[in-house]
Amino acid sequence: MARFGPVVTAMVTPFDDDLAVDHDTAVGLARWLADHGSTGLVLAGTTGESPTLSDDEKLELFRGVASAVTVPVVAGVGSADTRHSVELARAASACGVAGVLVVTPYYSRPSQAGLLAHFQAVAGATDLPVMIYDIPPRTGRKVATATLAALAREVPNVVAVKDATADPPEAARLLAQVPTSFELYSGDDAYTLPLLAVGAVGVISVASHWAGPVMGAMIECHATGDVAGARRHNQGLLPSFAFETGDDAPNPIPTKAMMRVLGHRVGQCRPPMGPTPEGLEDRARQVHAELTGATSGGAT
Repeated sequence: MARFGPVVTAMVTPFDDDLAVDHDTAVGLARWLADHGSTGLVLAGTTGESPTLSDDEKLELFRGVASAVTVPVVAGVGSADTRHSVELARAASACGVAGVLVVTPYYSRPSQAGLLAHFQAVAGATDLPVMIYDIPPRTGRKVATATLAALAREVPNVVAVKDATADPPEAARLLAQVPTSFELYSGDDAYTLPLLAVGAVGVISVASHWAGPVMGAMIECHATGDVAGARRHNQGLLPSFAFETGDDAPNPIPTKAMMRVLGHRVGQCRPPMGPTPEGLEDRARQVHAELTGATSGGAT
């Protein structure tokens, strides 16, 4: 059983018309996601527009959602500054969350020794389980397998990694070197099935905003040995994977469009994400209709 469940949604942060955080909508969306296939939630991750949120906004979001749902809530506390990340991890620990997500420090491209010290410092600031978020395309630095293995073996509360490296063979090498209690989550929806094949326990997902039950069914099929069923579900999800990000509408612009189509007043994205391209909500309706048509009874 995955610590945070197999389908953890990286939740968007709702904003009102003035681009202030809409905490009431955030609570409502979190509850809806928990009722529609999400076994856990990540708040203030990349999909939650964390670079544009103040610490006070993040902490209020953590408190409000964690107190409103029964699924585990993981708080995004990583930043490019170790001291800032330590302070936020310490503050988040008092918000009722089940764990913290710590992204690789971005832009400065620290050495592996620097990354090791960074994650050790943040983990040392909290008793909560820590999940490392390894996403080299956004941070500019891969966390080396040896670094992750050392953290998994030597820091008791470093318990998982969100792997968005698009490298299943390296994920397999990592899992061969860490304790069996250490968990690997796919951090890229399109790589979930390949990563399950090498030992991932689940996914930190974007498409689960609208496809949570299908993601869960794919993971369940794989876990029970129904590989053909897992492949069928994955094939049905391909249009959703293609929709969730792109050059003209990077994540989370498409997800917010989809949520608006489904009746959630999540608002637009804060700058610098850019405006919603014309026709994106029509495309969202098409993607959702195709997914619903591909599943029996419209499970989404």
